Amino acid sequence: MLTPGTQVLVGLVGACTMMAILWLVQRRTGNAGIVDAGWAAGIGLLGVFFAATSGGYLPRRVLVAVLIGVWSARLAIHLLVDRVLGCPEEGRYRTLRQQWGATAPRRLFVFFQYQALAALFFSLPVLVIAHHPLARWTAWDVLGAVIWCAGVVNTIVADRQLVRFKRRPDSRGKTCRAGWWRYSRHPNYFFEWLHWWSYVALAVGASYWWLTLLAPAAMLYFLVCVTGIPPTEAQALVSRGDDYRQYQRSTSVFVPWFPKREDEA
Repeated sequence: MLTPGTQVLVGLVGACTMMAILWLVQRRTGNAGIVDAGWAAGIGLLGVFFAATSGGYLPRRVLVAVLIGVWSARLAIHLLVDRVLGCPEEGRYRTLRQQWGATAPRRLFVFFQYQALAALFFSLPVLVIAHHPLARWTAWDVLGAVIWCAGVVNTIVADRQLVRFKRRPDSRGKTCRAGWWRYSRHPNYFFEWLHWWSYVALAVGASYWWLTLLAPAAMLYFLVCVTGIPPTEAQALVSRGDDYRQYQRSTSVFVPWFPKREDEA
């Protein structure tokens, strides 16, 4: 068993080292998108490390290690296949390289290290849960597992609905309105955010459990205001034009809700 301070220090060194290695990889491949897969994998690795080296109730530690590990592995593999393996570098990273010019390698290194800090931040809820002093299951544990299942399963469902739509020959220039996409313009983002509330429930009763609220709060900010919805919608307007504008008028941006009728949109 390690103290929380030691765990955080070791985790920070490990995350920064991993991102430094990935930075070297992207220098050879020319694809900085590997940082996204590394961020997701880092959260899982840190979470499992925190669960394994803490002294809380073992079954709860095993549960949270499995939950964060499965979530992390799924997302990391998805990002690796979708953005890195055999794929050209995403436009946002190409733009950064152009803007930064000769300083791009150094600035990308700093960016990769920032992602190491972000991975550590989002893994801290596991640290809180792993030190939970109560040595028995509670209703909060059950609620946390239910929220996790709802969030992760529906994220997968929404992603697959979108993939099936994009494979249709008549989908070019059109917007997916199948399944969850009828009720939210970004259901995958919503359920991803919902998943983070599972760790809040699992932490209730632990010391500093309220710190776990920072993860869903930060994720909401990034998804809605920074890296999620804004660039996705900007690209959708370019590629789908009026069809997407109509979709914006009729469909909730984030939280799934009933679409407006045509005479209301």
